[in-house]
Amino acid sequence: MNKKDRATLCLLVATLIWGSTFVAQSVAMDHMGPFTFQALRCALAVAFLLPVIHLFDRGRRDGKTYWSRWRDARLWRAGILCGVPLFLASALQQMGIVDTDAGKSAFLTSMYIVIVPVIGIFRKERPPKALPLCLILAVAGLYCLTGTDISGVQRGDLLLIGCALVFAVQITCVDLFAGTVDPLRLNTIQCLVCALLSALVMVFTEQPQWPAIVQSWGSLAYAGVLSMGVAYSLQILGQRGVSPSVATLIMSLESVVAVLCGSVLLQEQLTKWELLGCCMVFAAVLLAQLPEKKRA
Repeated sequence: MNKKDRATLCLLVATLIWGSTFVAQSVAMDHMGPFTFQALRCALAVAFLLPVIHLFDRGRRDGKTYWSRWRDARLWRAGILCGVPLFLASALQQMGIVDTDAGKSAFLTSMYIVIVPVIGIFRKERPPKALPLCLILAVAGLYCLTGTDISGVQRGDLLLIGCALVFAVQITCVDLFAGTVDPLRLNTIQCLVCALLSALVMVFTEQPQWPAIVQSWGSLAYAGVLSMGVAYSLQILGQRGVSPSVATLIMSLESVVAVLCGSVLLQEQLTKWELLGCCMVFAAVLLAQLPEKKRA
């Protein structure tokens, strides 16, 4: 398995976890506020990653210790620069969902797949030749998948467009630092930043109840350990091997996985438009993975 295949596999597994987290998040949000949920899931991710990093460090022979590897200014700078947009994107998404229906929210949030290639143009990146067709297929597929009506612009729509923009910034930041610092430590720091900022907002806007938190421990553990701890680490590893534009196309499968999980776990009936949307997004991702012909 070459580097690109390993990177693609990492992103596919991350996307599978994120899509299935939709169910866990829906259950937990019935018992607590969004910032309480975000603060707790990120704190659980940090608690999970610290011992995992210690286990990985035991096999390294570079003369450094577990603690000395944390004393890296580049690592903390990268973690903060990735963690702040991760928090802002999550916050904008939560506030936007309040004023916008679920289908439209999912569609607008997924528009980072269009914004990332635009950022790439300013970074003088050379996108795959098939990328424009992939983007058209993916956007059309997401539109069918969410069954949304984009007529009329509301306050929540603008917040979700801002969410997509900030997610694009976070993906670009991960691309900038993924190959230069320890990926697990980078994810730990961005989760820590997101947890602290979410907790700060939680203190002023919400009143968390301990019985409700205990009642949702399973959903919190899944969303924290798997979604934040494992999946975001896989995102960083995956973006080491593929361009941000291709990575976003793969990650757009999150909406497909969420719909399929809702069908299987919540007995939600798939419509013909949702099935068509799934096929179009799958086609876009597969097309982006085809090797380009090299010049003689």
